[in-house]
Amino acid sequence: MCGIVGYLDRTNNEHAPVGCVILGMLDALGCRGPDSAGVAVFGPSSPERFAVRVKLGDHGDFAGRAEQVFGVAQSCGAAGALSTTGPYLRLEIDTAADPRKLAGAIENLHPEIEVVSIGCKLEIVKQVGSPRHLDESYGVSKFQGTHGLGHTRLSTESRVDLSHSQPFWAHGRPDLAIVHNGHITNYHQLRRRYEQHGVRFYTENDSEVIAIYLAGQLSKGAGLACAFQAMLRELDGSFSCLAATAEEFGFVKDPFAFKPLVFAETDRFVALATEEIALRSALPGDYVVREAQVKEWRVWQR
Repeated sequence: MCGIVGYLDRTNNEHAPVGCVILGMLDALGCRGPDSAGVAVFGPSSPERFAVRVKLGDHGDFAGRAEQVFGVAQSCGAAGALSTTGPYLRLEIDTAADPRKLAGAIENLHPEIEVVSIGCKLEIVKQVGSPRHLDESYGVSKFQGTHGLGHTRLSTESRVDLSHSQPFWAHGRPDLAIVHNGHITNYHQLRRRYEQHGVRFYTENDSEVIAIYLAGQLSKGAGLACAFQAMLRELDGSFSCLAATAEEFGFVKDPFAFKPLVFAETDRFVALATEEIALRSALPGDYVVREAQVKEWRVWQR
C-alpha cells in the first residue's frame, strides 16, 4: 500500500521547486501510507562540500550528541554549517573526507545515531507521520533542486520509526537514494550474503537491500540502466522502484507488474507515482500519463 513518487525538472534549473512538487504528489497519496513519510532532494551542486544529514536518536541529549558529531566531523575534514532541527543534525564537510569512514565514525558515538544521507547534492529528510508533517517540521516545500524522490509508508512487517522510513540512502555511497513499493522475497538470502562481506544493515525493511544492491552495481562502474537490468535478474518478488543519483533518475518494474506505477514525460519534467492522482494534483496541464509495464525500466539524465 505504500506510495512512491519521483520528479525531474528538465529546464536545467538547479533551483526548481522540487520539494513543493514532491510534497504535493505525496499529499495526494497520503491515504496509501500514514505511518511515515520522507523525501530525497538533489539540490544545487556543491562539488567541494558534502551535505551530511544525521539522525541523533529517538530520545536523549540531542544537543550533546550534536556536539560530539561535529567534533568527529572536524577530525575527518573541514566541517561547518552546523544546524539541528528536532532529531536531525545537518552539517557540511569537505569532500576530501571518506564518506564511509565518516559515517562509521559518527555512528560509533551512540547506538541511536545514524547517518541518513551524504551527498554533494542529496539530502534526505524523513519522519514518522503523514507527508504534511515533513513541511511543518522541516520546511520541505522550500527545498530547491533538480530532481527528487518521495515515499509515504504503510508498515506491513517492520516497525514504524525514522530509520525504517524511506527514502533509503546506500550507506557509504554519496548521492544515491531509492524508494520502493513491494516485497523482495529473496531479501533474507541477499542480506546474509552481504552481511558475510561485512555490510551493516540498519533496519528489517526489505527495501534497504535495494539501496545496497544498487550501490554495489554502481561501484563496479555501471550506470543506473545496467544496474536496473541486473536487478531484474537477481532480485525476486514484486517491486516498483525509483532510484536517483546526482546525474541519473529512473525506475524499474518487477517481472509480474504486481505493484502499480505510472509516469509522464514532457519537455518540462518527468514525473512518476504509484497513482495518477499524484501527478494531476501537483502538476496541472495537458500531458499523457501511462502505466509502466512488466520488466520495464527507464533512466533519464539530469
